[in-house]
Amino acid sequence: MLNGLLLGGLVLWGRRQYQVPGLGRWLLPLLALKLVAGAAACYLLSEDGAYYQRWGLALTEQLWERPGKWLQTLAGDYFWHGGASLTFHGYSNSFFLIKLLSGLNLASRGSLLLNGLYLSVFCFVGSWELTAAVARALPATPRGAPLVAFLLWPTVVYWTAGLTKECLLLGSGAWLLALVVRWLYGAEAPRPATLAGAVALAVLQFKMRFFFAALLFAALAGLAVIRLTQHLGGARRRWVQAALFAATLSVGGWGASEISPVFRLNKFTNQLIRINSDLLAGAQARPHIEYEHLAPTVESMLRNAPQAIGSALLRPMPWEDAAPLYVGAGLENLLLLAVLGALGVALWRRQPGQLPFALVLALGFYCLALAALLGLSTPNLGTLSRYRSALLPYLLLLALQHDVAARWLRRIGL
Repeated sequence: MLNGLLLGGLVLWGRRQYQVPGLGRWLLPLLALKLVAGAAACYLLSEDGAYYQRWGLALTEQLWERPGKWLQTLAGDYFWHGGASLTFHGYSNSFFLIKLLSGLNLASRGSLLLNGLYLSVFCFVGSWELTAAVARALPATPRGAPLVAFLLWPTVVYWTAGLTKECLLLGSGAWLLALVVRWLYGAEAPRPATLAGAVALAVLQFKMRFFFAALLFAALAGLAVIRLTQHLGGARRRWVQAALFAATLSVGGWGASEISPVFRLNKFTNQLIRINSDLLAGAQARPHIEYEHLAPTVESMLRNAPQAIGSALLRPMPWEDAAPLYVGAGLENLLLLAVLGALGVALWRRQPGQLPFALVLALGFYCLALAALLGLSTPNLGTLSRYRSALLPYLLLLALQHDVAARWLRRIGL
């Protein structure tokens, strides 16, 4: 019955999306691609995925036998049932995903494949919602840009499928951005249902990775302030929009740091150094990123940020390691380099693209800041390739929405 309800909801949603002009014909092929990627990710299950599945089943057993204790587990950081125990000292996004799986198991009956497909479909729906929102609210933008960025780019399709946090991270972020685009640039006014959905998506984004969420929320807040000022008749010049955006980030960052220590700068810098040290110890046998005198200070972070951004976006290269996964990732990075090179040509010709400047500013900040954080915290290039799959679609959207890329996309039917 639960699966019938889920499938019925997906069919009703799909019937509406099939009517989107110029995009509907891509709905079923791209959904099939995502489902195949989800099945492949379940077949080639990672250690993390097996860990989530195993403990999700244990929590579901607790739900059936001791529902009261299960509710306590949902609200806490400790699980004990049937002789098995799991404890996290403080918040853990892994434990949060395990709790979600314990509920999904009611529909899947513990099937790894179904759980992976549920998460894959959620990511697909969120990505498609953003693609459709851009097409409707910003029709001058090449239709193929969000399609390629969120639904066709190889590592994005694969790493955001199956039992991965990236599924929920990209799906919630893209869907939240879709709502914001519809409200700020489309004719749609916020309704109670969509506002509640936006809150749920924001909570999910924060629960998956708080530093991804913090940067995305900051970017969306700056965008909202600019659009509100424009509706009031101001912020027409780009330098004014940039100043408003910077002011919003400054005030918001100060306010957030006063509310919770989670958002304080020293919390970010110390966390980055700790993660970097932990991952670097196990990355020596493979290509990795090394920094000179990396320290938990703003000066050190800024000095190493350019190398971090370049490494996060463009490494590994095909010649850095002979392992098939590294060679494949390197070939994709060469393609990404060509896409960014075409963007450079378009900027030199003064053809920056069709997206509004304020939206480009917000997404550009998000991409660069997140690439710096990922590069500084994740020296292991294999892990970095998976982590950045939730960042790449936004960068690709910016890099493919100009006229040069539009001509390329039209030649291949997009």
